[in-house]
Amino acid sequence: MCWALQRTVAPASQWRYITDHSVSIIPPMPTTPIRQRRKEARPQELLDAALALFGEKGFAATRSEEVAARAGVSKGTLYLYYPSKEDLLKAVIRENLSNLIAEGTDTLDRYEGSTGDLLKYLVSTWWERVGNTPASAIHKIMLSEVRNFPEIAEFYMREVMAPAQALFARTIQRGIDRGEFRQVPLKEMTVVMFAPMMFLCLHKHSLGACHLQADPPDPATVLATHIDVVLTGLLRPEPKPATKKPKATALAPVSPKSKKTR
Repeated sequence: MCWALQRTVAPASQWRYITDHSVSIIPPMPTTPIRQRRKEARPQELLDAALALFGEKGFAATRSEEVAARAGVSKGTLYLYYPSKEDLLKAVIRENLSNLIAEGTDTLDRYEGSTGDLLKYLVSTWWERVGNTPASAIHKIMLSEVRNFPEIAEFYMREVMAPAQALFARTIQRGIDRGEFRQVPLKEMTVVMFAPMMFLCLHKHSLGACHLQADPPDPATVLATHIDVVLTGLLRPEPKPATKKPKATALAPVSPKSKKTR
């Protein structure tokens, strides 16, 4: 331990010792004021609160003031960022789904590996970022309530369904063009790809939430099995080697003598 004696203008009786334990390091002050950082985080806090309530109560049953209270702000503050509940839901969809699909499209444009590995990556990423998160409730909301909100339905088709179908259709077409996949109807194949993903989300927020099964199937394993079965059906079969036909052998002529013997 190293000690330092500090002399002050006070009498010797008031001299004090400074040790390395008494010296504190003052952290640098944040460059962004706390109130400003809180304001910047507020839109995301509102989106998180809205997603949670929409998943718990449904879109129609959730009131704007409930979202504001969950986020810890006033109703007026909520309307500063999102003028209506419909605008709030659109922002939730865009934040959790539209951006992810755009990332997937960018990955498709730059990917250099096999198309089978690309499909596995897209499906597993969807599960990590959507299926296994609160964002999975969006699919339940759409399928159960969107009929009563045609504007939201149109937005969802434009922002989510159409780009997602295009992403998977382009991915499968890539495999066909590269000779990895056989020819399949693209539009129908995208439905085959989506169906288990949507089912897992619906189950998670309906029967799965009741915890009635003692040993429920693992969703990640379900998707891995699904993509394995799909790829087995998509893969172009290896051409069979041509089999050589046996050469026809000429029959030996029968001599007249052997005919008489018979």
